[in-house]
Amino acid sequence: MAKVLKAKEHDIGGLNVKRVLPHQEKRMVGPFVFFDQMGPNNFPAGQGINVRPHPHIGLSTLTYLFDGSILHRDSLGNNLEIRPGDVNWMTSGKGITHSERESFEVRANPHSISGLQCWVALPEAMAEIEPSFNHVKKNQLPHITHEGVMMRLVVGEAYGLSSPVKTYSPMFYIDVVASKGSVIKRPHPEQETAIFTICGEVTVNGETFGTNEFILLEPGDSEITLASDGRFIMLGGDKFEKVPFLYWNFVSFSKERIEQAKDDWENGRFPTIPGDDKEFIPLK
Repeated sequence: MAKVLKAKEHDIGGLNVKRVLPHQEKRMVGPFVFFDQMGPNNFPAGQGINVRPHPHIGLSTLTYLFDGSILHRDSLGNNLEIRPGDVNWMTSGKGITHSERESFEVRANPHSISGLQCWVALPEAMAEIEPSFNHVKKNQLPHITHEGVMMRLVVGEAYGLSSPVKTYSPMFYIDVVASKGSVIKRPHPEQETAIFTICGEVTVNGETFGTNEFILLEPGDSEITLASDGRFIMLGGDKFEKVPFLYWNFVSFSKERIEQAKDDWENGRFPTIPGDDKEFIPLK
């Protein structure tokens, strides 16, 4: 039977987030080791998101917004805003530094933010690849529209479609908007799968779930039915037989590698961000 994984609330750089993964009952779903719901938050002029430069190793970050914008900067020299429907995919590999802030124009006015951020573990054999960054506009992502259902394939492969975002293990991340009574088939029954309800209610195997619930599907849960008009994210992938270690912003299959990353950050050996190198988040 499908079950709900409860989130814990955190504050990150002035932003309220509800963190589901890692969870004591399920550390990862497919390659997804981290799942945050950002907001919804409303900010007055002069306040907003201010996540100072910080490092990552061994993962890809996936940022996907429903409302608002975030200014992404990283040590590769990327400097751009992500907006609703676009996807930011940053692969840290052997090490990258980035910050998440706002543009002057956004910070100067009342504004809001709502979205999701995930970390995707790199397979052990690819954990030390060169860092990279991929920003894909919403109109470049594959879409399906059929009988009251709209789906956007953000990352991975599903329903015969393939996202242009480069990934490193079999996975999928799909944004679904559908009318009441619509039935969506699970894209890869053999893969681990979870759904997150953004609005409305969904029914899985006779049980109904409400808004803002992270629902872990069981192997026999093959369909999702809309109990009301709504929207949800469906994500998952091949199960990792070996679960990586996670410490702060570091993911690795080696505790020694994490210790090295901690020492590298404390001693300034990570690359810096052009134009955003005056402050940083200390190691926790």
